[in-house]
Amino acid sequence: MMPFRLIITLTVLLASISSAVAKEYHVYYLGGQSNMDGYGKVSELTGATRARQEKVMIFHGSSSPDGSRARGAGLWAPLRPGHGYDFRSDGKTNSYGTRFGCELTFASEIKRLKPDENIAIIKYSRGGTSIAIEAARHYGCWHPDFRDGDADGKGINQYDHFLATLRRAFEVRDIDGDGETDQLIPAGIVWMQGESDAGFEVPAREYGANLAHLMDLFRAAFRTDDLPVAVGRISDSKPNGKRLWPYGDIVRKQQETYCTNDSNAILVLSTDDYGYSDVAHYDSQGYLDLGTQFARAVHSLQRPRNVTTTPE
Repeated sequence: MMPFRLIITLTVLLASISSAVAKEYHVYYLGGQSNMDGYGKVSELTGATRARQEKVMIFHGSSSPDGSRARGAGLWAPLRPGHGYDFRSDGKTNSYGTRFGCELTFASEIKRLKPDENIAIIKYSRGGTSIAIEAARHYGCWHPDFRDGDADGKGINQYDHFLATLRRAFEVRDIDGDGETDQLIPAGIVWMQGESDAGFEVPAREYGANLAHLMDLFRAAFRTDDLPVAVGRISDSKPNGKRLWPYGDIVRKQQETYCTNDSNAILVLSTDDYGYSDVAHYDSQGYLDLGTQFARAVHSLQRPRNVTTTPE
C-alpha cells in the first residue's frame, strides 16, 4: 500500500543522511484544512510581517485532491508572504498567492523563542478535508484507509499526499542552497482542522480517536514518538446567529480530550477571539495571532533531548 511504501522510503532517506553536516534545521510540520491553508490577505500585512524571512526555510507541498497521483510537489525556499490557500508549486517553481496563513508569525515567534536554532517548515494542507471517512464528501480525507480515484491515483488520500510531501522535502540534502548537506531534526506538529468533521454527528463524536490515530501516524513518519503536537481549537462564526458547524461543540470537546490524554499535545484556545473574513475563515489579524500562539504552544512542550534524523 502507498502509505507504507512511502514511510519505508522516508526511513531510508532519514537513515542515509550523513552525520557530517553543515547545519541543523529544526523542522515543523503545518497541516490541516482551510484555516491552515490561510485566508489572510497579503495586502493587509505591514512592517516586518511583509518581509522575506531569509533564515527560515519552507517546503510547501502543493495541495492535491484525493484520487490524484501523490507527487509531493514543492520546493525549499526562504519563507515569504504568499503561502496561503492560493499557493501552488510544480516542484520546480513556487507560485505565491495573495493570501497567507499562520506560518509567518509561527516562524518569527519560534525564532524569537529559539534564536540559536535554524528553523524549517514543511506545510501541506487542503481546505474542506476531514479525518473521518464519513465526512469526506468531495473535499478529501486524511484517514489512511480512505479510497478514491482511479488509474495512477486510485486509493490516494490526503495522508498519502502528506507522506509524499514529507518524502520530497527530506530528499533534498541542501535545503538552503549553500552547497553543503543539512540535517533535518523533527521538532513539532501544528494541526488546524476539524470543522468538516463537525458537520456530522458520528464523525464529531469519533474525532478524538481519529485525531489520536492520525497524529500517531504523523509521529511515526517523522520517526519521533514524542513529537510535540499543537492543535488549534475550531471555532464558529455563527452566521445569522446559527452555527455553521452543527456538531462543533462535540469536536471542540474531543480536541480537548485528546490534548488532555496525550502528554505531548496542547490545545490552542485563542481562535474564539478571532474575527472572520467570511463565514468560515479568520481575518488577517487572526492568522497573525494564531501563528504566534502555535509557536508558544509547541515551545512549551519541547524539552532538551538528543534527536537526529536517524531512526533507532
